[in-house]
Amino acid sequence: MTFVVLLSMTICLLGLTLLPLLRYEAWWVRSLDFPRFPLSIAFVVLVSLDLMLLDFSALGPWLILVTAMACLLYQLWWILPYTPLFPVEAKNASNIDPRRRIRIMTANVLATNRDASALLKLVSDNEPDVLVTLESDAWWQSKLDALETDFSFTIKCPLDNLYGMHVYSKLPLSERRIEFLVEPDVPSMHALVTIPSGDRIRIHFLHPSPPSPTENDSSSERDAELLIVAKSVRRSSLPLIVTGDLNDVAWSATTRLFRKMSRLIDPRVGRGMFNTFHADHWFIRWPLDHLFHSHHFTVSDIRRLPHFGSDHFALFTALSLEPQQEKRSDGFGIDEEELRWVNEKIEDQDVSADDVPRPENHKLSRVLANNHF
Repeated sequence: MTFVVLLSMTICLLGLTLLPLLRYEAWWVRSLDFPRFPLSIAFVVLVSLDLMLLDFSALGPWLILVTAMACLLYQLWWILPYTPLFPVEAKNASNIDPRRRIRIMTANVLATNRDASALLKLVSDNEPDVLVTLESDAWWQSKLDALETDFSFTIKCPLDNLYGMHVYSKLPLSERRIEFLVEPDVPSMHALVTIPSGDRIRIHFLHPSPPSPTENDSSSERDAELLIVAKSVRRSSLPLIVTGDLNDVAWSATTRLFRKMSRLIDPRVGRGMFNTFHADHWFIRWPLDHLFHSHHFTVSDIRRLPHFGSDHFALFTALSLEPQQEKRSDGFGIDEEELRWVNEKIEDQDVSADDVPRPENHKLSRVLANNHF
């Protein structure tokens, strides 16, 4: 009886491990990219039970044990880079010059959350240079506009469909654009930000819709938006940041494709997972809110901020512009098969990297305080 129970557990967990290997974009398959850490814990428990309860005088128990250990190692292969056990990918800042620093706070506010004061206190306590909010509607805009005394440069897109987005910045923003890259009701924001040293940074704020039974049946829309942005930023020579709620985890195949295509760096690698969702349930928690940056930056700070009433925690990241940093090696390059996969995902939605604004290709507009979108 014990053997049958452990065999059933092994088959079930093996199926949950193998399903994400399929290039099948149905929401119920792609959602299995998320719980790799809980699955790793489940395999640790399973291996422990195997060792304690099975009689290894026969072949069957050995097959169960080896299968469980192989699956555990596979899950760990995905998540270990997001622990302090792995070398950091983005170097620590060696010279924190306030004139060459940018501090960004990304916060999915939860449209139904009405505790704006808690978020405003987080902003006051942490003093970001740029605040981006997701799921912010007209009510949230009315509350966040109190920040405009200090955050003079804004981009506003209040929507009541869970995809409203706002940017409030102390630093000058130019070439500000709101685009609906893949879906007609899902915006993204794009701009150049000028830091006190005079250096310009190309920045993209994203919140693609997730694959889920209540949103999209597949991940096609989300994947296409991430990958056209990746193709676009790959061509850029400017310092570059992509941030937002990407509705995908750091260790998914799509996020890995995004990073390979864009050549952007994840500051969490070697530092921690910084799980931002779900803020109310510790047992289902993973990193949905992201910040990626080009090789021009080092990291002076990254942390998850305290709960403020949303189902997401806010993410705070401080980067230092240190242009002497070498461009990332080709070791993280994209191969021909992966490039075909990228193009298939993009063509499936009939979109193009040319749809993504590239601020450095345009003449800079004059930036005026309190000149809002």
